[in-house]
Amino acid sequence: MNGRSIAARLPFYYGWVVVGIAFVTMSVGVSARTSFSLFFPPILDEFGWERGVTAAAFSLGFAASIMLVPTLGFVMTRFGPRLIVPAGATITATGLVCATLATTPVEFYLTLGVMTVTFAVSMSYAGHAMFLPVWFVRRRGLATGIAFSGVGVGAIVILPWIQRVIETDGWRDACVSLAVLLVAVIVPLNVIAQRKDPASVGLEPDGLDRSGGDAAARAPDTVVDRLWVATDWTLARALRTSRFWWVTFGYFTGLFAWYAVQVHQTRYLLDLGFAPDFAALALGLVGFCGIFGQIGVGGLSDRIGREWGWTIALSGFALCYVLLLVLPGAPSPLLVYAIVACQGLFGYGLGALYGTIAADIYSGPRFAVVFGFISVGGNLGAGAGPWVTGVIFDRAGTYGPAFTLCVALALVSIFCIWMAAPRGVRLAAGVALSRARRAS
Repeated sequence: MNGRSIAARLPFYYGWVVVGIAFVTMSVGVSARTSFSLFFPPILDEFGWERGVTAAAFSLGFAASIMLVPTLGFVMTRFGPRLIVPAGATITATGLVCATLATTPVEFYLTLGVMTVTFAVSMSYAGHAMFLPVWFVRRRGLATGIAFSGVGVGAIVILPWIQRVIETDGWRDACVSLAVLLVAVIVPLNVIAQRKDPASVGLEPDGLDRSGGDAAARAPDTVVDRLWVATDWTLARALRTSRFWWVTFGYFTGLFAWYAVQVHQTRYLLDLGFAPDFAALALGLVGFCGIFGQIGVGGLSDRIGREWGWTIALSGFALCYVLLLVLPGAPSPLLVYAIVACQGLFGYGLGALYGTIAADIYSGPRFAVVFGFISVGGNLGAGAGPWVTGVIFDRAGTYGPAFTLCVALALVSIFCIWMAAPRGVRLAAGVALSRARRAS
Protein backbone atom coordinates (compact mmCIF):
# COMPACT_ATOMS: atom_id res chain seq x y z
CA MET A 1 0.00 0.00 0.00
CA ASN A 2 1.53 3.31 -1.06
CA GLY A 3 1.52 6.58 0.87
CA ARG A 4 -1.41 8.07 -1.04
CA SER A 5 -3.70 5.11 -0.42
CA ILE A 6 -2.76 5.06 3.26
CA ALA A 7 -3.70 8.73 3.54
CA ALA A 8 -7.00 8.13 1.74
CA ARG A 9 -7.99 5.45 4.22
CA LEU A 10 -7.23 7.51 7.32
CA PRO A 11 -10.03 9.59 8.88
CA PHE A 12 -7.60 12.38 9.81
CA TYR A 13 -4.68 14.28 8.40
CA TYR A 14 -1.62 12.09 7.81
CA GLY A 15 0.70 14.83 9.04
CA TRP A 16 -0.42 14.04 12.57
CA VAL A 17 0.58 10.41 11.98
CA VAL A 18 4.04 11.71 11.12
CA VAL A 19 3.97 13.72 14.36
CA GLY A 20 3.03 10.59 16.32
CA ILE A 21 5.85 8.55 14.80
CA ALA A 22 8.30 11.34 15.54
CA PHE A 23 6.99 11.50 19.12
CA VAL A 24 7.74 7.82 19.73
CA THR A 25 11.06 7.87 17.86
CA MET A 26 12.35 10.84 19.83
CA SER A 27 11.17 9.43 23.16
CA VAL A 28 13.55 6.50 22.65
CA GLY A 29 16.21 7.95 20.35
CA VAL A 30 16.97 11.12 22.28
CA SER A 31 17.00 9.17 25.54
CA ALA A 32 19.83 7.10 24.06
CA ARG A 33 21.86 10.29 23.76
CA THR A 34 20.72 11.89 27.03
CA SER A 35 21.54 8.71 28.95
CA PHE A 36 25.22 9.67 28.67
CA SER A 37 24.57 11.82 31.74
CA LEU A 38 23.63 8.66 33.67
CA PHE A 39 26.54 6.60 32.34
CA PHE A 40 28.93 9.47 33.16
CA PRO A 41 29.19 8.93 36.99
CA PRO A 42 29.73 5.13 36.98
CA ILE A 43 32.29 5.41 34.16
CA LEU A 44 34.12 8.09 36.15
CA ASP A 45 34.02 5.89 39.26
CA GLU A 46 35.23 2.79 37.45
CA PHE A 47 38.09 4.30 35.43
CA GLY A 48 39.02 7.36 37.52
CA TRP A 49 39.55 9.70 34.56
CA GLU A 50 39.21 13.48 34.74
CA ARG A 51 35.71 14.82 34.10
CA GLY A 52 36.82 16.82 31.08
CA VAL A 53 38.45 13.74 29.54
CA THR A 54 35.34 11.63 30.08
CA ALA A 55 32.81 14.30 29.06
CA ALA A 56 34.80 14.72 25.84
CA ALA A 57 33.18 11.49 24.57
CA PHE A 58 29.87 13.34 24.44
CA SER A 59 31.46 16.46 23.02
CA LEU A 60 33.38 14.58 20.33
CA GLY A 61 30.15 12.86 19.36
CA PHE A 62 28.62 16.22 18.63
CA ALA A 63 31.81 17.37 16.92
CA ALA A 64 31.50 14.40 14.59
CA SER A 65 27.95 15.57 13.89
CA ILE A 66 29.48 18.62 12.23
CA MET A 67 30.47 16.30 9.41
CA LEU A 68 27.34 14.15 9.59
CA VAL A 69 24.52 16.70 9.76
CA PRO A 70 25.18 18.44 6.41
CA THR A 71 25.42 15.02 4.78
CA LEU A 72 22.27 14.02 6.65
CA GLY A 73 20.48 16.93 4.98
CA PHE A 74 21.43 15.65 1.53
CA VAL A 75 20.49 12.02 2.20
CA MET A 76 17.27 13.01 3.99
CA THR A 77 16.29 14.99 0.88
CA ARG A 78 17.17 12.01 -1.33
CA PHE A 79 15.91 9.02 0.68
CA GLY A 80 13.63 10.47 3.37
CA PRO A 81 13.23 9.50 7.05
CA ARG A 82 11.77 6.10 6.19
CA LEU A 83 15.30 4.82 5.55
CA ILE A 84 17.57 7.31 7.28
CA VAL A 85 16.03 7.20 10.76
CA PRO A 86 16.15 3.37 11.06
CA ALA A 87 19.76 3.39 9.81
CA GLY A 88 20.70 5.91 12.49
CA ALA A 89 18.95 3.85 15.17
CA THR A 90 20.87 0.73 14.16
CA ILE A 91 24.26 2.45 14.28
CA THR A 92 23.40 4.09 17.63
CA ALA A 93 22.44 0.73 19.11
CA THR A 94 25.65 -0.83 17.81
CA GLY A 95 27.66 1.92 19.52
CA LEU A 96 25.95 1.23 22.85
CA VAL A 97 26.76 -2.47 22.64
CA CYS A 98 30.37 -1.85 21.61
CA ALA A 99 30.80 0.62 24.49
CA THR A 100 30.45 -2.28 26.93
CA LEU A 101 33.82 -3.55 25.66
CA ALA A 102 35.62 -0.20 25.90
CA THR A 103 38.46 0.24 28.41
CA THR A 104 40.21 3.43 27.22
CA PRO A 105 39.00 7.01 26.60
CA VAL A 106 39.60 6.62 22.85
CA GLU A 107 37.37 3.54 22.72
CA PHE A 108 34.61 5.46 24.52
CA TYR A 109 35.06 8.34 22.09
CA LEU A 110 34.46 5.98 19.17
CA THR A 111 31.53 4.05 20.69
CA LEU A 112 29.49 6.21 23.09
CA GLY A 113 30.79 9.30 21.33
CA VAL A 114 30.83 8.86 17.55
CA MET A 115 28.56 5.84 17.03
CA THR A 116 25.98 6.67 19.70
CA VAL A 117 25.88 10.43 20.21
CA THR A 118 26.66 11.28 16.59
CA PHE A 119 24.24 8.96 14.83
CA ALA A 120 21.48 9.59 17.36
CA VAL A 121 21.21 12.96 15.59
CA SER A 122 19.12 11.24 12.90
CA MET A 123 16.49 10.52 15.59
CA SER A 124 16.81 13.83 17.40
CA TYR A 125 15.76 17.42 16.94
CA ALA A 126 18.07 18.06 14.00
CA GLY A 127 17.04 14.96 12.08
CA HIS A 128 13.30 15.46 12.52
CA ALA A 129 13.52 19.20 11.91
CA MET A 130 14.72 18.41 8.38
CA PHE A 131 11.29 17.12 7.34
CA LEU A 132 8.68 17.59 10.08
CA PRO A 133 8.15 21.40 9.71
CA VAL A 134 7.27 21.08 6.01
CA TRP A 135 4.06 19.26 6.97
CA PHE A 136 2.68 22.39 8.63
CA VAL A 137 2.52 26.17 8.28
CA ARG A 138 -0.28 27.46 10.52
CA ARG A 139 0.40 24.95 13.31
CA ARG A 140 4.11 24.52 12.68
CA GLY A 141 5.19 25.42 16.21
CA LEU A 142 2.48 23.35 17.90
CA ALA A 143 3.01 20.26 15.74
CA THR A 144 6.77 20.39 16.19
CA GLY A 145 6.34 20.91 19.92
CA ILE A 146 4.06 17.87 20.22
CA ALA A 147 6.46 15.68 18.27
CA PHE A 148 9.49 16.85 20.20
CA SER A 149 7.70 16.47 23.53
CA GLY A 150 8.29 12.76 23.09
CA VAL A 151 11.72 13.55 24.48
CA GLY A 152 10.04 14.37 27.79
CA VAL A 153 8.05 11.14 27.89
CA GLY A 154 11.23 9.22 27.21
CA ALA A 155 13.04 11.11 29.93
CA ILE A 156 10.47 10.43 32.63
CA VAL A 157 9.98 6.77 31.63
CA ILE A 158 13.22 5.58 30.05
CA LEU A 159 15.90 7.49 31.99
CA PRO A 160 14.75 6.31 35.47
CA TRP A 161 14.54 2.78 34.05
CA ILE A 162 18.13 3.07 32.77
CA GLN A 163 19.25 4.36 36.17
CA ARG A 164 17.65 1.35 37.89
CA VAL A 165 19.41 -1.02 35.48
CA ILE A 166 22.71 0.76 36.18
CA GLU A 167 22.24 0.39 39.93
CA THR A 168 21.16 -3.25 39.84
CA ASP A 169 23.08 -4.71 36.89
CA GLY A 170 25.70 -2.11 35.98
CA TRP A 171 26.08 0.46 33.21
CA ARG A 172 27.07 -2.17 30.64
CA ASP A 173 23.79 -4.07 30.93
CA ALA A 174 21.99 -0.73 30.73
CA CYS A 175 23.72 -0.01 27.40
CA VAL A 176 22.63 -3.35 25.96
CA SER A 177 19.05 -2.95 27.18
CA LEU A 178 18.81 0.49 25.60
CA ALA A 179 20.25 -0.83 22.32
CA VAL A 180 17.59 -3.55 22.14
CA LEU A 181 14.84 -0.98 22.74
CA LEU A 182 16.15 1.24 19.94
CA VAL A 183 16.11 -1.51 17.34
CA ALA A 184 12.82 -3.08 18.45
CA VAL A 185 10.80 0.16 18.45
CA ILE A 186 12.30 2.70 16.07
CA VAL A 187 13.30 0.56 13.10
CA PRO A 188 9.94 -1.13 12.29
CA LEU A 189 7.84 1.94 13.15
CA ASN A 190 9.68 4.22 10.73
CA VAL A 191 10.11 1.67 7.94
CA ILE A 192 6.40 0.90 7.91
CA ALA A 193 4.70 4.25 8.43
CA GLN A 194 7.03 7.27 8.21
CA ARG A 195 6.81 9.59 5.18
CA LYS A 196 8.97 12.40 3.76
CA ASP A 197 6.54 15.26 2.98
CA PRO A 198 2.84 16.02 2.34
CA ALA A 199 3.23 15.52 -1.43
CA SER A 200 4.12 11.87 -0.83
CA VAL A 201 0.55 11.29 0.44
CA GLY A 202 -1.18 13.72 -1.92
CA LEU A 203 -1.53 16.62 0.51
CA GLU A 204 -0.37 20.18 1.04
CA PRO A 205 0.99 21.58 4.36
CA ASP A 206 -1.60 21.62 7.18
CA GLY A 207 -3.52 18.88 5.39
CA LEU A 208 -5.03 21.19 2.78
CA ASP A 209 -6.22 19.65 -0.47
CA ARG A 210 -5.42 22.17 -3.19
CA SER A 211 -7.65 20.31 -5.64
CA GLY A 212 -10.63 21.49 -3.60
CA GLY A 213 -9.78 25.13 -4.30
CA ASP A 214 -10.31 26.24 -0.72
CA ALA A 215 -6.76 26.29 0.61
CA ALA A 216 -6.24 30.02 0.28
CA ALA A 217 -9.54 30.78 2.00
CA ARG A 218 -8.74 28.57 4.97
CA ALA A 219 -5.21 29.80 5.65
CA PRO A 220 -4.22 33.29 6.85
CA ASP A 221 -1.61 35.03 4.72
CA THR A 222 1.58 34.84 6.77
CA VAL A 223 4.03 36.01 4.11
CA VAL A 224 5.73 39.36 4.72
CA ASP A 225 8.60 39.30 2.22
CA ARG A 226 7.20 37.70 -0.94
CA LEU A 227 10.43 38.01 -2.89
CA TRP A 228 12.30 36.18 -0.13
CA VAL A 229 9.68 33.43 0.07
CA ALA A 230 9.64 33.01 -3.72
CA THR A 231 13.42 32.49 -3.78
CA ASP A 232 14.64 28.96 -4.50
CA TRP A 233 16.87 28.67 -1.45
CA THR A 234 19.94 26.69 -2.34
CA LEU A 235 22.73 26.36 0.19
CA ALA A 236 24.90 28.81 -1.75
CA ARG A 237 22.17 31.48 -1.71
CA ALA A 238 21.42 30.96 1.98
CA LEU A 239 25.09 31.28 2.93
CA ARG A 240 25.16 34.76 1.42
CA THR A 241 22.41 36.06 3.73
CA SER A 242 23.00 37.53 7.18
CA ARG A 243 19.97 35.66 8.52
CA PHE A 244 21.77 32.35 7.96
CA TRP A 245 24.63 33.40 10.24
CA TRP A 246 22.44 35.00 12.91
CA VAL A 247 20.37 31.82 13.18
CA THR A 248 23.48 29.62 13.14
CA PHE A 249 25.16 31.54 15.96
CA GLY A 250 21.87 31.72 17.86
CA TYR A 251 21.66 27.93 17.68
CA PHE A 252 25.30 27.58 18.75
CA THR A 253 24.90 29.67 21.90
CA GLY A 254 21.47 28.26 22.71
CA LEU A 255 22.51 24.61 22.52
CA PHE A 256 25.74 25.36 24.37
CA ALA A 257 23.60 26.44 27.33
CA TRP A 258 21.20 23.52 26.93
CA TYR A 259 23.68 20.64 26.80
CA ALA A 260 26.16 21.98 29.32
CA VAL A 261 23.58 21.63 32.08
CA GLN A 262 22.14 18.41 30.68
CA VAL A 263 25.45 16.54 30.89
CA HIS A 264 26.78 18.01 34.13
CA GLN A 265 23.63 18.43 36.21
CA THR A 266 23.58 14.89 37.64
CA ARG A 267 27.23 15.05 38.72
CA TYR A 268 26.72 18.53 40.16
CA LEU A 269 23.80 17.38 42.31
CA LEU A 270 25.78 14.37 43.52
CA ASP A 271 28.68 16.67 44.46
CA LEU A 272 26.27 18.72 46.58
CA GLY A 273 25.20 15.64 48.50
CA PHE A 274 21.94 14.72 46.78
CA ALA A 275 21.18 10.99 46.48
CA PRO A 276 21.73 9.28 43.09
CA ASP A 277 18.04 8.40 42.79
CA PHE A 278 17.06 12.02 43.37
CA ALA A 279 19.63 13.27 40.85
CA ALA A 280 18.32 10.84 38.22
CA LEU A 281 14.74 11.82 39.06
CA ALA A 282 15.63 15.47 38.57
CA LEU A 283 17.02 14.75 35.11
CA GLY A 284 13.91 12.79 34.24
CA LEU A 285 11.62 15.50 35.56
CA VAL A 286 13.34 18.04 33.31
CA GLY A 287 12.29 15.97 30.33
CA PHE A 288 8.80 15.45 31.76
CA CYS A 289 8.33 19.20 32.21
CA GLY A 290 9.72 19.53 28.70
CA ILE A 291 6.57 17.81 27.40
CA PHE A 292 4.55 20.84 28.46
CA GLY A 293 7.36 23.28 27.67
CA GLN A 294 7.76 22.23 24.07
CA ILE A 295 4.05 22.03 23.35
CA GLY A 296 3.35 25.24 25.25
CA VAL A 297 6.19 27.38 23.90
CA GLY A 298 5.83 25.90 20.40
CA GLY A 299 2.09 26.58 20.32
CA LEU A 300 2.55 30.00 21.85
CA SER A 301 5.08 30.91 19.16
CA ASP A 302 2.33 30.25 16.57
CA ARG A 303 0.41 33.04 18.27
CA ILE A 304 2.98 35.60 19.38
CA GLY A 305 5.96 34.97 17.08
CA ARG A 306 9.13 32.89 16.99
CA GLU A 307 11.36 35.58 18.49
CA TRP A 308 9.24 35.79 21.63
CA GLY A 309 9.11 32.01 21.89
CA TRP A 310 12.91 31.81 21.69
CA THR A 311 13.20 34.56 24.31
CA ILE A 312 11.01 32.60 26.70
CA ALA A 313 13.03 29.40 26.15
CA LEU A 314 16.50 30.90 26.61
CA SER A 315 15.37 33.01 29.57
CA GLY A 316 14.44 29.70 31.19
CA PHE A 317 17.97 28.38 30.75
CA ALA A 318 19.51 31.64 31.99
CA LEU A 319 17.39 31.52 35.17
CA CYS A 320 18.21 27.82 35.58
CA TYR A 321 21.93 28.62 35.73
CA VAL A 322 21.36 31.47 38.18
CA LEU A 323 19.56 29.03 40.49
CA LEU A 324 22.32 26.45 40.06
CA LEU A 325 24.79 29.08 41.26
CA VAL A 326 22.60 29.72 44.30
CA LEU A 327 22.09 26.01 45.07
CA PRO A 328 25.35 25.33 47.04
CA GLY A 329 24.32 27.96 49.59
CA ALA A 330 20.83 26.49 49.97
CA PRO A 331 20.88 22.85 48.77
CA SER A 332 17.16 22.10 49.10
CA PRO A 333 15.01 19.79 46.96
CA LEU A 334 12.59 22.67 46.43
CA LEU A 335 15.28 24.73 44.71
CA VAL A 336 16.18 21.74 42.54
CA TYR A 337 12.56 21.50 41.47
CA ALA A 338 12.66 25.19 40.53
CA ILE A 339 15.76 24.49 38.41
CA VAL A 340 13.93 21.59 36.78
CA ALA A 341 10.93 23.80 35.99
CA CYS A 342 13.10 26.50 34.39
CA GLN A 343 14.74 23.96 32.12
CA GLY A 344 11.69 21.92 31.21
CA LEU A 345 8.75 24.32 31.17
CA PHE A 346 10.67 27.11 29.46
CA GLY A 347 14.10 26.04 28.19
CA TYR A 348 12.92 22.93 26.36
CA GLY A 349 10.69 25.16 24.26
CA LEU A 350 13.88 25.73 22.27
CA GLY A 351 13.38 22.27 20.76
CA ALA A 352 10.01 23.16 19.26
CA LEU A 353 11.52 26.25 17.62
CA TYR A 354 14.78 24.67 16.44
CA GLY A 355 13.50 23.65 13.03
CA THR A 356 10.54 26.00 13.02
CA ILE A 357 12.58 29.22 12.85
CA ALA A 358 14.75 27.90 10.04
CA ALA A 359 11.71 26.62 8.14
CA ASP A 360 9.96 29.98 8.43
CA ILE A 361 12.97 31.59 6.76
CA TYR A 362 14.25 28.99 4.27
CA SER A 363 11.30 26.74 3.36
CA GLY A 364 11.65 25.08 -0.03
CA PRO A 365 12.65 21.86 -1.80
CA ARG A 366 16.21 22.08 -0.44
CA PHE A 367 15.29 23.02 3.12
CA ALA A 368 16.85 19.87 4.61
CA VAL A 369 20.19 20.73 3.01
CA VAL A 370 20.13 24.36 4.20
CA PHE A 371 18.99 23.32 7.66
CA GLY A 372 21.69 20.66 7.81
CA PHE A 373 24.34 23.35 7.52
CA ILE A 374 22.57 25.68 9.97
CA SER A 375 22.54 22.76 12.41
CA VAL A 376 26.33 22.69 12.32
CA GLY A 377 26.16 25.71 14.61
CA GLY A 378 23.80 23.95 16.98
CA ASN A 379 25.90 20.80 17.08
CA LEU A 380 29.05 22.80 17.71
CA GLY A 381 27.35 24.46 20.67
CA ALA A 382 25.94 21.19 21.98
CA GLY A 383 29.36 19.59 21.75
CA ALA A 384 31.33 22.52 23.14
CA GLY A 385 29.01 23.09 26.11
CA PRO A 386 29.70 19.88 28.06
CA TRP A 387 33.40 19.85 27.16
CA VAL A 388 34.10 23.52 28.03
CA THR A 389 32.11 23.17 31.24
CA GLY A 390 34.11 20.10 32.24
CA VAL A 391 37.44 21.74 31.41
CA ILE A 392 36.54 24.87 33.39
CA PHE A 393 35.61 22.68 36.37
CA ASP A 394 38.88 20.75 36.14
CA ARG A 395 40.84 24.02 36.16
CA ALA A 396 38.80 26.03 38.66
CA GLY A 397 37.56 23.23 40.92
CA THR A 398 34.03 24.65 40.73
CA TYR A 399 31.22 25.00 38.21
CA GLY A 400 30.67 28.68 39.04
CA PRO A 401 32.60 30.28 36.14
CA ALA A 402 31.14 27.83 33.60
CA PHE A 403 27.57 28.43 34.75
CA THR A 404 28.11 32.20 34.61
CA LEU A 405 29.35 31.84 31.03
CA CYS A 406 26.20 29.91 30.15
CA VAL A 407 23.97 32.70 31.46
CA ALA A 408 25.74 35.15 29.15
CA LEU A 409 25.50 32.83 26.14
CA ALA A 410 21.77 32.30 26.69
CA LEU A 411 21.26 36.08 26.48
CA VAL A 412 23.44 36.27 23.36
CA SER A 413 21.30 33.58 21.75
CA ILE A 414 18.15 35.63 22.32
CA PHE A 415 19.79 38.63 20.67
CA CYS A 416 20.82 36.55 17.62
CA ILE A 417 17.31 35.30 16.88
CA TRP A 418 15.87 38.80 17.14
CA MET A 419 18.51 39.91 14.64
CA ALA A 420 17.61 37.01 12.32
CA ALA A 421 14.02 38.32 12.42
CA PRO A 422 11.93 35.42 11.04
CA ARG A 423 8.97 37.80 11.46
CA GLY A 424 10.41 39.75 8.53
CA VAL A 425 9.86 36.74 6.25
CA ARG A 426 6.73 35.08 7.64
CA LEU A 427 4.50 36.08 10.50
CA ALA A 428 3.38 33.50 12.98
CA ALA A 429 -0.17 32.45 12.01
CA GLY A 430 -1.69 33.99 15.12
CA VAL A 431 0.04 37.30 14.50
CA ALA A 432 -1.08 37.29 10.85
CA LEU A 433 -4.67 36.50 11.83
CA SER A 434 -4.70 39.23 14.46
CA ARG A 435 -3.44 41.79 11.95
CA ALA A 436 -5.99 40.69 9.37
CA ARG A 437 -8.81 41.13 11.88
CA ARG A 438 -7.61 44.59 12.84
CA ALA A 439 -7.31 45.57 9.18
CA SER A 440 -10.88 44.47 8.49
